[in-house]
Amino acid sequence: MYSIIGNIIDQEAKLLNLTLSASEVNSFETFASELIKWNAKVNLTAITKNNEIAIKHFVDSLALLPYIKKEDRLLDIGSGAGMPSIPLKIIRPEISMVSVDAVAKKIHFQRHIIRILNLQNIEAIHARIESLQEKYRNKFSFITSRAFTRLDRFVSLAAPLLADGGVLIAMKGDHAESEIAESNELVHADGFCITSVHCYTLSQNMGERTLTFIKRRESP
Repeated sequence: MYSIIGNIIDQEAKLLNLTLSASEVNSFETFASELIKWNAKVNLTAITKNNEIAIKHFVDSLALLPYIKKEDRLLDIGSGAGMPSIPLKIIRPEISMVSVDAVAKKIHFQRHIIRILNLQNIEAIHARIESLQEKYRNKFSFITSRAFTRLDRFVSLAAPLLADGGVLIAMKGDHAESEIAESNELVHADGFCITSVHCYTLSQNMGERTLTFIKRRESP
């Protein structure tokens, strides 16, 4: 018997053509329980209702699943309380992941979740993304951010860390179209181009979301 969050995750996963094991659902329930507990003491997220945690945090994170391959190495920039990296890691444990945030308490929480869920091959780093450029230059085939910063700034920060042939995916909320249009010229100036935009709607009327796919422009 699952909790409210477990039931929502289980049902929403089926809509994504995913069948979750009891262990995976239990991991999401533990994640949510710890998020609520920690958030009462340290501010990690403004999203605190069970159904909103399940949909706005967990289900929204899983929207990336169809685009990640098992051989990918993923970087999550400005990951906050661990979204989307930790929900993705629960479902796709074989994928190597690094999660970065400049706020120490959020990384402390992520490390706590990684430890209690016994997640492997995922590292939570407390740092500004600029400081990682030397160690991780050209290391990641898949870099994402979720409502982290403007699209053009995301591209500028992520570019040195992206492997050849890699992809950037910016996760944005409502009204992302105007930002995409405004950023397109700056993205192009950085040597990148927006290759596609995927829009979707969260269940229970919880808003519109947009995935913006960005790649390096090919040399003429």
